[in-house]
Amino acid sequence: MFTNKTLLITGGTGSFGNAVLKRFLHTDIKQIRIFSRDEKKQDDMRNLLRSNKVKFYMGDVRDFRSIDNVMEGVDYVFHAAALKQVPSCEFYPMEAVRTNVLGTENVLEAAIKHNVEKIICLGTDKAVYPINAMGISKAMMEKVAISKARLRSNPLITCTRYGNVMASRGSVIPLFISQIKAGNPLTITDPEMTRFMMSLDNAVELVLFAYKNANPGDIFVQKSPASTIKQLAEVLMDIFDAKSELQIIGTRHGEKLYETLLTREEFGKAEDLGDYYRIAADDRDLNYAKYFSEGNNRIAEAQDYHSHNTYRLSNDELKELLLNLDYVKEQLKNNLYSIS
Repeated sequence: MFTNKTLLITGGTGSFGNAVLKRFLHTDIKQIRIFSRDEKKQDDMRNLLRSNKVKFYMGDVRDFRSIDNVMEGVDYVFHAAALKQVPSCEFYPMEAVRTNVLGTENVLEAAIKHNVEKIICLGTDKAVYPINAMGISKAMMEKVAISKARLRSNPLITCTRYGNVMASRGSVIPLFISQIKAGNPLTITDPEMTRFMMSLDNAVELVLFAYKNANPGDIFVQKSPASTIKQLAEVLMDIFDAKSELQIIGTRHGEKLYETLLTREEFGKAEDLGDYYRIAADDRDLNYAKYFSEGNNRIAEAQDYHSHNTYRLSNDELKELLLNLDYVKEQLKNNLYSIS
């Protein structure tokens, strides 16, 4: 489906954009457009790739004019641009709104204007029962996308929602590895805190599955295993043959004990597609008679799908996952060089 097509990735210099480039650069895709506001990362990526197939565009999703200029001739859009750090969004919530909510509306409006075929908005489990500004803004991003999808079938607008991506920028795995290498204690918020374990390759597969199977307004969730933060720290110490201490620092502002991918209400109506769940858009209009005269027994019987009740990885399974990450492989190689 990508043969001779042009793909735009907003926030394309981030972890997800790099994973997509790795996957598609040597295929028969016509062009990949990288849109971001970070000129340093664009320059680094440009010098590393040196590919005529990749084009770079400077801009910000907050500015409709800049996203409007890059959208002409685009077939598909992966909308990954977002403010993702919980603490910074918590202290500057309007910045999260401007990028994650209003920025998404700009991307969608530009895609509609330029007759893009499909656009997928990348979401997060923090949008489910949000307790922080980042999660609230990403929940609103989903609502904006679904509301646009209700109004038209072209472009086809859909969303994905996934948990923590292992070794992505700002995640805990690079922090733990840096603490191990420095000989410092590993800072644990809560030993029993659980998180979904998902690789960047899994994130790309989820997006591709959504592109192939989506109806307008669908949200797709990949079934993911989980581990505790303590288990993750201990397995990383095993991988790097370290005996660091664990320092319990307590739950940080805006953090949850576990992350939820599907609410009970969503789980009650979700379609099980094997490795994925599809949450169809609510097709009701403003006539909400169904609230008063019709119900759904499945919702009453369902429960949330979260990192406390999903499949829990064994130490060996988690170790295998970590050893398959490019970031961990690179850090292990650098570790050997430093020892020699």
